[in-house]
Amino acid sequence: MNKQSKIFVAGATGLVGSAIVRNLLKKGYNNILGTFFSRQPQSVDGVRYVQLNLLDQQAVEDFYNQEKPEYVFLAAAKVGGIKANHIYRGEFIYENLQIQNNVIHQAYLNDVTKLLFLGSSCIYPKNAPQPMKEEHLLTSELEYTNEPYAIAKIAGMKMCEDYNLQYGTNFISVMPTNLYGPNDNYHLENSHVLAALIRKNHLAKALENKDFEELRRDFGKHPVNGVDSQASDKQIRNELENQGIHDGNPVVLKLWGSGKPHREFLHSDDLADASTYLMETIDFSDVLHHEFGIDNPEHPMEAEVRNSHINIGTGKDISIQELAETIQKIVGFRGEIRWDTTKPDGTYRKLLDVSRLNGYGWFPKISFKQGLESIYEQYRNS
Repeated sequence: MNKQSKIFVAGATGLVGSAIVRNLLKKGYNNILGTFFSRQPQSVDGVRYVQLNLLDQQAVEDFYNQEKPEYVFLAAAKVGGIKANHIYRGEFIYENLQIQNNVIHQAYLNDVTKLLFLGSSCIYPKNAPQPMKEEHLLTSELEYTNEPYAIAKIAGMKMCEDYNLQYGTNFISVMPTNLYGPNDNYHLENSHVLAALIRKNHLAKALENKDFEELRRDFGKHPVNGVDSQASDKQIRNELENQGIHDGNPVVLKLWGSGKPHREFLHSDDLADASTYLMETIDFSDVLHHEFGIDNPEHPMEAEVRNSHINIGTGKDISIQELAETIQKIVGFRGEIRWDTTKPDGTYRKLLDVSRLNGYGWFPKISFKQGLESIYEQYRNS
């Protein structure tokens, strides 16, 4: 990529896409094309935003024909935590497959120079060896709660891999660990675990302080089940109860599961930095050479090529209980955390082996404590 290359960031307003846009701007790229579906983001020099429904095959085709991007970051996806994955199973598999098929296929038809597809660490088997290497993909069954999303992401990665093998495209896939950062989703019904814990601790602290002005401000930003800034004290208390936040002395925050599973977390700005680094420095032919010993990319069938994706993470994890207690201290909630062991835990451990990524020369820069403190400060002041 050069600084004037037309770069298309699909999903430019989300957690991942917005981080990629920030990273590209920081590195001096000034011809960035971002898409949004509903709420238009604020205009920024060097970025042009276009409204586009990535589920609409004809709309995506028309977009590529008109814009002719040279590079594509596919960061758009339907995402959510364990509860959303379990409830909206059909939506998760359909919408993610549709988005991927449209964006990747049109990149091929329009001779895009390079595409980077962002998947997820949930693609790995439920009982995969730890830490999880790229080669562990499809070696046993998936975790049931997020199986539809995982299958969609596996299909996207395989689509990139197989288009490279058949058509000679230069599409690379990265599989990030659990993410957090600016523009995360804090909706209590479908957010990821870290964002949900930040918001629930914040709400619990406000209830503890009987600060209904702050509770209304928070529900005004992120309404839940019809409860917004106009709700009565009683309505707010009832919704907090519904979300596991119980008034009393002390205030009790009840969380799903046992707290024993471990998760790895990466700041979205680190993911964005790794993604642009790989886009700048690593081609599919490099992966063929380094991982499969294939030196002639025009004849990749000399060996079986599978699992050519690259894990992105820190190589370190933390228990959900320790995560909750750490966030509790950062937020300043003084009440009690209890665990509802009748609710599912999900996969016990999902730690990525990042030796392939490290071998390509990239390492994370943001410490976990630093990242948590900054993201809570952003949430509180937004």
